[in-house]
Amino acid sequence: MIRDIFMPALSSTMTEGKIVSWVKSPGEKVSKGETVLVVESDKADMDVESFYDGYLAVILVAAGQEAPVGEAIAYIAETEAEIELAKAQGKTAAAAPSKPVETPEIAPPPVSIPVAAVKDNGRLVASPRAKKLAKELKVELKTLVGSGPHGRITAEDVEKATGKVSTVPAPVITPPQPVSVPVAAPKAPIPASAPVGRTVPLTTLQKAVAQNMSVSLQVPTFQVGYTITTDPLDQLYQQLKSKGVTMTALLAKAVANTLAKHPIVNASYSDAGIQYHGAINVAVAVAMPDGGLITPVLRSANQMDIYSLSRSWKDLVDRARSKQLQPEEYNSGTFTISNLGMFGVDRFTAILPPNQGAILAVGASRPQIVVHNNGLFGVQKQMTVNLTSDHRVIYGADAASFLQDLAKLIETEVQSLTM
Repeated sequence: MIRDIFMPALSSTMTEGKIVSWVKSPGEKVSKGETVLVVESDKADMDVESFYDGYLAVILVAAGQEAPVGEAIAYIAETEAEIELAKAQGKTAAAAPSKPVETPEIAPPPVSIPVAAVKDNGRLVASPRAKKLAKELKVELKTLVGSGPHGRITAEDVEKATGKVSTVPAPVITPPQPVSVPVAAPKAPIPASAPVGRTVPLTTLQKAVAQNMSVSLQVPTFQVGYTITTDPLDQLYQQLKSKGVTMTALLAKAVANTLAKHPIVNASYSDAGIQYHGAINVAVAVAMPDGGLITPVLRSANQMDIYSLSRSWKDLVDRARSKQLQPEEYNSGTFTISNLGMFGVDRFTAILPPNQGAILAVGASRPQIVVHNNGLFGVQKQMTVNLTSDHRVIYGADAASFLQDLAKLIETEVQSLTM
């Protein structure tokens, strides 16, 4: 029997994928559950496993090429004797005129990234990082219940099983990411050599970003700005940065704790009504070295201590830039932070991501001359934040109340972030 290998749907927004490399060569034996190829989705490089034993007979789509989701990209022959038959079938397919391929409404079968904790054949399914972590921590994966898409076991599930998330890890020294004066701000990524005079095709990631932003512009949004005094936050950061705490983690924790008091700002619109999410998953925009951006997600950020949050953030960024994130680590956000303040930007407006109710644009923190209540002048560090909201879900009073409480936390209750 000859079976097709289809281009898998690695995320809910993916319409096509690019083949990074074929792990197996034509004629090689393939075992069930063995990695056959690596596919670049809209956000990450993913291993694609075989659901069948047999031989990789024909590769229809070579490495470096793209194919729509659901299109056959190779054939697997059950026996060596069927390899020649599969080759003939491949030549016929190559000679046939191509037909427009519509995005299927359901995920294609055969080879794809596993999406359920246990398949019909009884094989346990977990992310590669979860498997590695389970081995290190001596955790039996079969005893866990996955929290990923359709029950997929994630690294966070393994950590929770050992109580690792709730403990304070050993200090990890990480480069500071201050929201501070522009002198210490990092430079925005600039291409080494701009391809002047020619058109460069979009990468898979850039195509996904463009598609998502086009969809977002159809949503009725509005913006509300607020100026926050950051001296207490800066002082706390100086106290904790030697223990591995980052400014990004502090901001994410402050936002998450405030969202817990304002569930409407953590909600999103759906055709059935307003969807109130069961967890506060804070996504933070990160620029990719080769263009585009990705939003790693700090899941249940309000329930994590600041040290675990900082450690998780460093790990997410490292793996995001090496394109090793799992889908649930970048597409499960319920609220997004975009911090261009680290580049010295005073204020800006962020575009609302799909399937979220709000995004917070964070500007740089700068010394400002202020007038105190007693009429005296003084100097305080302040930053401007701008909340973009979906007006179908969030109203002006909701946004203003959220920003007011966020400012109160940062200005007078910032020590609560360490509790």
